Amino acid sequence: MQPILHIEQDGDALARAAADWILQRLDASTGPFALNLSGGSTPKKLYALLASDAYRSRIPWDRVHLFFGDERYVPHDHPDSNFLMADESLIAHVPIPAANVHAIPSGPTPAEAAAAYEKTLKAFYGAETIDPKRPLFAVTLLGLGPDGHTASLFPGIPALDERKAWVLPVIGEKPPPQRITLTFPVLDSSAAVAFLMAGAEKHPMIERLRKGDTSIPSGRIAPHGELHWFMDKAAAEG
Repeated sequence: MQPILHIEQDGDALARAAADWILQRLDASTGPFALNLSGGSTPKKLYALLASDAYRSRIPWDRVHLFFGDERYVPHDHPDSNFLMADESLIAHVPIPAANVHAIPSGPTPAEAAAAYEKTLKAFYGAETIDPKRPLFAVTLLGLGPDGHTASLFPGIPALDERKAWVLPVIGEKPPPQRITLTFPVLDSSAAVAFLMAGAEKHPMIERLRKGDTSIPSGRIAPHGELHWFMDKAAAEG
């Protein structure tokens, strides 16, 4: 799949471009708008911008539903929590109904938390299996790790080959904390997937993505809809 490229001057311009793009997709939509969030420093700028005066009042927050592509298995108030980052930069500053924020549970065990989140996703979707013609998410935001991982789909882990489960625990593959991740079939169930990639350190992996390298997890993302790459010049050019 050929990505649609958005190359911006720096991280701030990247965040503005992504915010405008999300707003355009919201304006063109009706009904619930499921936005699947990513962790990391690059999306944090985007979230803060969406919560700013320039964007907050232009977004129909009652239609927006927030989900998470992955989470560290820590309490929601832990500094490493993706939810905490999204809450501090976005959720706490916008009038989104509490029922529209679908955080990955932080207990009682990683496996049980993954199972509970899978039930949440299926209840929102209204079906037990994914229909390629009916994406779960309107937009999925993803990052690109230095080893090519995305969400918590790391090289070599069993979850890379999962096709039935929607959500899985990632245990013992990385140093603590343990993690919970959506699987490829669920991430791909998106009308649009957007990778947010900033910094020259991303360039080597981006070059591998350009060549269609499916040996890295990020290279295996194949959304049912559009694929977008938002990059700053440092990431795009090295």
